[in-house]
Amino acid sequence: MKNITFHINNEAYTVDIGEDPEDKLKNGLQKFLTTEKNLSTAELLLAYLRKSQELVNFEAEINEEIEKLPSLEDLKIL
Repeated sequence: MKNITFHINNEAYTVDIGEDPEDKLKNGLQKFLTTEKNLSTAELLLAYLRKSQELVNFEAEINEEIEKLPSLEDLKIL
């Protein structure tokens, strides 16, 4: 199990992020949230919004690719 500690409003929050052998989750969290300095609530909210926007954009890209795939009806014709 891995732990990661964030300092928010001068309080330490240690979170167990479970198994993360290649540090993918840890690195993903640290992309928007630093563990090196104290964060304000506003910075925490901003990180949440940035990550949400990243996921929304990713979902849109996936949906665009799905739209390019043939439908089941199209496949039956082949």
